[in-house]
Amino acid sequence: MVTVVLEKLLINKTRKILAKKIEAEESQLTSTLSPTRFLLGKRVESIGAMALPRRRNLYYHRLRFLVMVISAISGALLVLFAILTFLAPSPNESEHFHLRHHQTSFNAVVDDPVTNGDSVFRIPSSGGKLDRDIWSSRNAKFFYGCSNATAKFAKAEAVRHPNRYLAIATSGGLNQQRTGITDAVVAARILNATLVVPKLDQKSFWKDSSNFSEIFDIDWFISFLSKDVKIVKQLPKRKGKTWTPYTMRVPRRCSERCYQNRVLPVLLKRHNAVQLNKFDYRLANKLDTDLQKLRCRVNYHALKFADPILEMGKLLVHRMRMRSKHYIALHLRFEPDMLAFSGCDYGGGEKERNELGAIRKRWKTLHKNNPDKQRRQGKCPLTPEEVGLMLRALGYGSEVHIYVASGEVYGGEETLRPLKALFPNFYSKDTIATKEELEPFSSFSSRMAALDFIVCNESDVFVTNNNGNMARMLAGRRKYFGHKPTIRPNAKKLYRLFLSRSNMTWEEFASRVRTFQRAFMGEPKEVRPGRGEFHENPSTCICEDSEAREKAKADSRHRKHGKLDDSSRKDVMLSHDQNDYVYNDEPEWPDLDDGEDQSGPQEKRLYNVTGLDYDAVISDEPELEVMLSD
Repeated sequence: MVTVVLEKLLINKTRKILAKKIEAEESQLTSTLSPTRFLLGKRVESIGAMALPRRRNLYYHRLRFLVMVISAISGALLVLFAILTFLAPSPNESEHFHLRHHQTSFNAVVDDPVTNGDSVFRIPSSGGKLDRDIWSSRNAKFFYGCSNATAKFAKAEAVRHPNRYLAIATSGGLNQQRTGITDAVVAARILNATLVVPKLDQKSFWKDSSNFSEIFDIDWFISFLSKDVKIVKQLPKRKGKTWTPYTMRVPRRCSERCYQNRVLPVLLKRHNAVQLNKFDYRLANKLDTDLQKLRCRVNYHALKFADPILEMGKLLVHRMRMRSKHYIALHLRFEPDMLAFSGCDYGGGEKERNELGAIRKRWKTLHKNNPDKQRRQGKCPLTPEEVGLMLRALGYGSEVHIYVASGEVYGGEETLRPLKALFPNFYSKDTIATKEELEPFSSFSSRMAALDFIVCNESDVFVTNNNGNMARMLAGRRKYFGHKPTIRPNAKKLYRLFLSRSNMTWEEFASRVRTFQRAFMGEPKEVRPGRGEFHENPSTCICEDSEAREKAKADSRHRKHGKLDDSSRKDVMLSHDQNDYVYNDEPEWPDLDDGEDQSGPQEKRLYNVTGLDYDAVISDEPELEVMLSD
């Protein structure tokens, strides 16, 4: 309709212009003709009259052709606009597309810079030059582990009742059982009972038939703790017969008073031997100082791996050291069951949703999650590519060697390819040891986990991609033995940064990563004493060498004849801002008080700010709880 009206208007206007032009030409022609050429003028007039229709038709056809071309172009643009409007993703879907795009097109990002206006995101092969040592914690030298008992902590023989026995049946994988063993020693001390060497979980998801002596050095365990708690390998016979203890459970996070009110009466009234089943996280997070220090003596000194495991673990560490002076250990935890549990979207489309959804349906207590909300709240493990980008931004170049402790990675080599592109020196126990060397361990999940534990513990930098038991146990251990760097991704803040990375330069991206990772690097005093899980933050067992610290500050002030140049002064101020009792960027740790697990809903402990907390899975799904625990 618009085209027809436009065409008519243009034709009418053209006719008027042509008429005026012809009249002007006729007038001019008439005035120039002489009387003697009257006949010739008449002839010219007749010829002009004949040419007028032809001229008009020529102009008319040209104009009509032009209008048709303009109309065709306008119509095509309108159709194209309608098609684009129909096909364009909604605002809610655009974020999903962006996530999938940056997770599946890594090689393009590395080989060709991503350009947006003046912004270029080019990933460097080197880690760049930073003002810190990427292989050590800044103030680690001023802190040390201190777990010796105080003078008021009586010897075991002075408080133990000779006919009182406590037996323990642990639960879960290697590291969850390790927490149970540690807490069992403290529970026996609270009850003034003799502890029977704990039974390891042999029936759950892991189906590992190993007993205590095949994982840990049992004789060392008994002798080291002899002054604190008497430990026997098995219950004595009673009247010549096997003594069967009374079995019961205690609530999780059971306090000292809880044990005295629930377990002690059972021991005193009818039974002299009690076995506590499913013993994992059954002791309060906050205890008396001496009991907390006993926890540390058990965990960091008494629990030593059996010689075969220890020797193989040392061999793996030696082979990593032969390849490089420094190495990073990465606990990736990107197995299918972990991803299914998280309920997150990792950019795999319908295929991924169907596969992970089928796994998730095995556990009826897991409700449907909102993937976007999960990721926004930092409850999704980083993808291998995102882990690699974070490490590069923190200063680790492509020459760095990485040891990966992980089970089956969802997506296999395709998923790992971006991480391996960033860090080609990529190893696991299967690549640095022969099949024959691993054969004594490969059929036992706990023994294989123990090998990973040793290599990760000895690494210069440990990176955890979740908040399971192994991550927590290693984080606490590394703090106790010198605050070796332990990196936990601040997934809650890194989420948006990964989505928008193509809109910024690499330098801006790396700077923001380093900012977001403050208080997530394993530095001293990152977390307030008493906050978080004790096995991860054993603040009671970490002491500060105040004299050495003050001496170092004094030396810094008086170097260069008592004067500091501007750059030195800035470095000292930065050091104080980041580590001297400043908790502005402290993670949002839950405050685990003594009564938390006895009355509060378990969902409150499902997550913390750094990622998944698998220990708080509701106990209606024991297989799920055990499988995800480590």
